[in-house]
Amino acid sequence: MSNRPVTLTVAAVVLALEGILAVLLGGYVGVETVIGKPSDPISSLFVAGFGIAVGAALLWVAWGLLRAQRWARGPGVVAQIFTAIVAITLIQSGQGAMGVPLIAAALAGLVTLLSPPTTHALYGDERPD
Repeated sequence: MSNRPVTLTVAAVVLALEGILAVLLGGYVGVETVIGKPSDPISSLFVAGFGIAVGAALLWVAWGLLRAQRWARGPGVVAQIFTAIVAITLIQSGQGAMGVPLIAAALAGLVTLLSPPTTHALYGDERPD
């Protein structure tokens, strides 16, 4: 059995789910760009590539968290902040069905990434001088 706290595992799962969603949405935009008739194919392909790249980065950070790598916490927190901003924008634009679950995921990610058990698992008993 691993000594990894539940909070670290939950944070990794949240980031992995966000990463999978971003890859799927990026792939969907890419396929729709190729088989459809977008008004601006270059922009559509950029959005697709960006979505896939962001998703891959989130999956990499989730993998780092599962391995209790210190470097993964910072990008994970930044990702949750950006996710919260996107979620708030969705909610304010009347798309609560997408915004509410997204804000819940972002808050769960932030709480678990910043929790004391996660901090201890990543940094141990180190104290700044």
